[in-house]
Amino acid sequence: MDLRKTSTAAIVAACLLASGCSGGKKPKPAGEQTKEPVPHGYVEGAQEAAEQQPRLVMADAATGTVRVLDLTTRAVTPLRRVGPVKGITTDGRFAYLTTGTGAEIVDSGVWMVDHGDHVHYYRAPIRPAGAVSGPGPVRAHADPGITALSFGDGSVRLFDREALEKAHPGPGRALPGITGPVVPYKEHLVVSGGAARDRIEIRDRAGGLVASPGETCPEPRGTALTRRGVVLGCADGALLVGESGGTFSARKIPYGAPVAPAERAAEFRHRPGSTTLTAEAGPAAAWVLDVAKRTWKRIETGPVAAVNTAGEGTPLLALGTDGSLNAYDLATGKRTARTPLLPPIADGPAPVIEVNTSRAYVNDPAGRKVHEIDFNDRLRRARTFSLDFTPAYMVETGR
Repeated sequence: MDLRKTSTAAIVAACLLASGCSGGKKPKPAGEQTKEPVPHGYVEGAQEAAEQQPRLVMADAATGTVRVLDLTTRAVTPLRRVGPVKGITTDGRFAYLTTGTGAEIVDSGVWMVDHGDHVHYYRAPIRPAGAVSGPGPVRAHADPGITALSFGDGSVRLFDREALEKAHPGPGRALPGITGPVVPYKEHLVVSGGAARDRIEIRDRAGGLVASPGETCPEPRGTALTRRGVVLGCADGALLVGESGGTFSARKIPYGAPVAPAERAAEFRHRPGSTTLTAEAGPAAAWVLDVAKRTWKRIETGPVAAVNTAGEGTPLLALGTDGSLNAYDLATGKRTARTPLLPPIADGPAPVIEVNTSRAYVNDPAGRKVHEIDFNDRLRRARTFSLDFTPAYMVETGR
């Protein structure tokens, strides 16, 4: 008996029975038989994770030493020195370190893609991603297609996201005549400081004017992207820019009373996507802006160096200049917890508070540490990461 012929016949018969195919149908080409469908949300070269994969990008101001701390694995990845650093910002994945000539870009290798009803989280290798020229400080906002970098002289350039992912940012594309922040949003650009100066403009990707909502925003400063839309800080409060059915609108959220220039919200801090924003209100208080309710609340914190919150149901976190970390109830403004954390904060870059859904991270430049705080457990110190350099600047990525 020829075992090869018998085996072949058996395999063919089993295939026909299992698939229900008839002798009149031609088998699929070999290439189609082995090709698998691309999973929804697939990103080439990245590993998808079930939950957020936060990392901290940190830099030493004087030496330009750069380290990336993976908060999931606790691994610390060293990168090359970039020279003296004057600031840092992020668009969720890439960190932009302001130097004397522009910005050095670090691909933190973690990010999320929000589809509205669900979110994809990704991990990829950490690596340098090139450099761009321009005066500091640098501010960054992005969507899946482009990143808008705003420079210290008010100029703005757009960078292709795919080019950044390949570590070849190029010179970017300028937006002439812009002197204020630009935020990519809903496949358009929300532009402040354009031709109308105190009016917000909606432009297409090429820079062409699409709409100009009627509300004004005099002296625009801070910006934030939330699930409700883009928020811009103005001299008289905030402006919320939203989109529905392809139509853009703008709604003012006024302070409700005159606010001195030194006490206006100049830079918003919040958990990405959250509709509860914080900002320093001068040297001794903090603002809490509830975008959903369109209300401002001023909380008297005493001398403050940094503020943040994870949003509704969590406290306002305020780092005092004495080095203590304080928690305040968002509704009542009363302090609910206090813990000594850092030595008194002297001159130089102020520490920051980065937050996710349950933990906060505070850099300690003097102690060469980063503290992880459980803000739902009366500011319990959960972990402390000891470092071999001074983490003067820090941002959290993976969002």
